[in-house]
Amino acid sequence: MAGGGIAGRLYRGDVSIKFVQRQRLWYAISGAILLISVIALLVRGLNFSQEFTGGSSFSFPNNPSVSQTAISQVVTKAGGGDSIVQASSSPLAGQQWTVQTESLSADGTTSVAKALEQTFHIATKDLQVNVVGATWGSQITSKAVEALIIFLIVIVIYLSIAFEWRMAVAAIIALLHDILITVGVYALTGFSVSPTSVIGLLTILGYSLYDTVVVFDKVRENTAGLLTTQRSTYSDAANLALNQTLVRSINTSLTALLPVASILFVGAGLLGAGTLKVLSLVLFVGMLSGTYSSIFIATPVLADLKERDPKYRDLAAKVQRRIAGGRRAAETGSTTAAAAEAPAVPASTAGKAATAGKAATVTAAAAPAADDTAPDTADAQDQDLDEAAEADDDVTVPAAPRQVTRQQRVTGSAQRRPNAKKKRR
Repeated sequence: MAGGGIAGRLYRGDVSIKFVQRQRLWYAISGAILLISVIALLVRGLNFSQEFTGGSSFSFPNNPSVSQTAISQVVTKAGGGDSIVQASSSPLAGQQWTVQTESLSADGTTSVAKALEQTFHIATKDLQVNVVGATWGSQITSKAVEALIIFLIVIVIYLSIAFEWRMAVAAIIALLHDILITVGVYALTGFSVSPTSVIGLLTILGYSLYDTVVVFDKVRENTAGLLTTQRSTYSDAANLALNQTLVRSINTSLTALLPVASILFVGAGLLGAGTLKVLSLVLFVGMLSGTYSSIFIATPVLADLKERDPKYRDLAAKVQRRIAGGRRAAETGSTTAAAAEAPAVPASTAGKAATAGKAATVTAAAAPAADDTAPDTADAQDQDLDEAAEADDDVTVPAAPRQVTRQQRVTGSAQRRPNAKKKRR
């Protein structure tokens, strides 16, 4: 990928989003969502369909004069016990009432059907009665759990062979994260959990795993030979892999979510609540959660597990020391450059300043003594002037001594002074 857009810059590392380094933030967000899901499961529970619980259902055309409360009372009086009455509509079947009761005997089912037909004037051909045994529902439940367990075991074995066990653990954690969030959404919304929901759940687990494996493959490519080259830490290499596959993950997720969302919000609204709506809901929630977990959960968990390895812990320490040394060298270089760019003080100016300072010091030190010796100094000056006037003609100013180098002293090559006479031997 060599483009100049955001995708190319992410792939080359010119722009980097710190996913792995902000793992605590993602863990906190996921923890809050999971907490809400667990509370919803404990408080509200799941609304299992008749395929799981067993029971009888009665469906008949919707009459505007019939209310939900009236239907429930008729069923209870006929021996049907507590019932769930729902209204549904579809272009094919039109508007219908659906009554779900607990498991009834053959006589009890017949009694409820006759009570509904007589009370609401329903033709026998318009009343549909379905009976689901509790044994069949329990079999569906056990088969669904077995399928989920087998799926997870196969995934662990595959990832351990294709990659390593730490990647398998991180992928399983992400999958359990997706399962719990999806189940929590069902508990919050009260949607019926049916075999269709289980099929959708297994589908989104495969989708989430596919996205995670793509990211892990790039992580393995970036971390190959990392202990030898010591170019970066494992977390930095994993974060680069996430950035390189980020645009691909987003595009794949949007491509899959758009048709599912259209089925959920448009198709289910036109066709009414039913199998289509149940399937689209689990797919939409699972795909969204799977995209989130493959980016924000799976790879950060993998980096945490790898950084606990002593080899990668030592690697991280070496990389940090190298970065700190380079930072100190850069600071030292900037300080030296700043000192070199500062204007130099001329030597003559410095010498004058030093001489002036010494003169000021001598003057300040001699100032107190000048007051006490002022008369004696004046007399001495007058006497010196008189003696200098008498001896003016006899005084000869000696010539300044000429400096001779050490080489001239050793070789005797120093020239004699002008007008100097040779000494006689």
